Amino acid sequence: MAQRHMDRLSSFDTSFLANEKDNAHMAIGAVLVFDGPAPSEDEFLAQIRSRLHLLPRLRQRLLIPPLGLGTPFWVDDETFDVHRHLGHATLPAPGTDEELRALAGELYAPALDRGKPLWELTLVDGFAEERFAVVYKTHHAMADGISAVDIGMLLFDARREAPPPGEERPWRPRRSPSTPGLAVRAAAGVVATLRRMLHWLSGAAHDPGDASRRAGDGLAGLWEVTWNLFRAAPKVSINPPGIGPRRDLAWATFDLAEFKRIKNALGGTVNDVSLAVAAGALRAWFAETDGSFCRPQGDKRTRVPELKALVPVSIRTIDEHGELGNKLTAMRGPLPIGLADPVERLAVISAAMDGLKASKQPLGAEAIWGLNDWFRDFAPPVLLGPTAAINFSTRLFNLLVTNFPGPQIPFYALGRELTAIHPVGFLARRHGLAIAILSYNGRVSFGLLADPDSVPGVDRLAAHLDPAVAELGAAASGVVPPLASPGDGDQLAGDDRPRFARARERRAARRG
Repeated sequence: MAQRHMDRLSSFDTSFLANEKDNAHMAIGAVLVFDGPAPSEDEFLAQIRSRLHLLPRLRQRLLIPPLGLGTPFWVDDETFDVHRHLGHATLPAPGTDEELRALAGELYAPALDRGKPLWELTLVDGFAEERFAVVYKTHHAMADGISAVDIGMLLFDARREAPPPGEERPWRPRRSPSTPGLAVRAAAGVVATLRRMLHWLSGAAHDPGDASRRAGDGLAGLWEVTWNLFRAAPKVSINPPGIGPRRDLAWATFDLAEFKRIKNALGGTVNDVSLAVAAGALRAWFAETDGSFCRPQGDKRTRVPELKALVPVSIRTIDEHGELGNKLTAMRGPLPIGLADPVERLAVISAAMDGLKASKQPLGAEAIWGLNDWFRDFAPPVLLGPTAAINFSTRLFNLLVTNFPGPQIPFYALGRELTAIHPVGFLARRHGLAIAILSYNGRVSFGLLADPDSVPGVDRLAAHLDPAVAELGAAASGVVPPLASPGDGDQLAGDDRPRFARARERRAARRG
């Protein structure tokens, strides 16, 4: 899992740097909550220092080639000081989750300093109960959701009775190359690119059928991505012209077994159930906060549009765990908040996600970044800008909804159990809301990150997650949920009683 000196960012990794503009900061991470007394700052420091050798990237920074020729390099930070990455904060009284969420929002608001390694850990104490938290923050150019979990697994223990932190291993940074040295690397990159092209041409000549199939799949995928640009996501309030500098966080946690029970009874996957829960909460939140979302047209009302979610999917293999960088492809799935019946919402999402998995859309995204990677050794990053901007455009999606599996065994830090992981996504430009979902030790946590200037009351949105899970759970138990809360059908989608009748008939047929 050790990183080589002078690794180069992939085009996809670099896209997160290219999209970091204005108040859109591409940091991800988690709020980790532990039972037990908080360790001292010295204990926490010793724990981290003793593990730094396990992940060399934690002591590397970005180095931009001269004239922007090619994507940045990872190089050893010759001035690395772990104290610049570890913080400490004490919650104000009364020391509840409300104060923790406010503090986490302050910590996630600023961008990470690109002049040093792209991660931070903040130890948080001052809780009313005997517990503490660690707020973890890293740049998306360095880690995707899976590798961010891997970092936590390296820094913490799988056993409560782990040995005390050992001594920090000696580390001697390798000198960063000079400007002429980087220029030589850029020239070598041109040669490497030509070799890759010759290798591809040789492979295509050896097996033209395979090359033709690959090219066909890539072109079909590119067409699907292009077609989606013409089927723009709806214009809604969570996509403002620009987002503000502040951040609000909220979260809610559920039993993973309940999500599995729902998908076993109603169909789909755990990810489909998670998306359906998010859609149900968004439906209720829009109904109470956005009066302009549905406007009367004569004696009818405009049906609520189907929101589009960017749903990253990991393509990281088992032997790539522990490696950093992004191993992702993306799909753009529906959030049918216009449907009042939770079972129909799940059915629509499940069918759509099945269709997307069978489509060429993921191949299109891979083809775009694969083509860019061919020229990453010498093409200026400015050429990646248009591709990156398209992939994070509000024409393609309204919000990020990312769902990654975490470890299903308890983890510990200095003998204290990690009881909850609340994941934190990122806000791209003109995106005021992101929902990150992570399972850990039999629980599922929804972490909501919002720009309060465009998405006020994210805590209310989090509160709607509980009823969204409950209504799906009731349907999975064979209990027909109520049609809607008073006035909800009128506010959101006109008269949905015929739709509910059809859903009831389908559920009755399944039970029979």
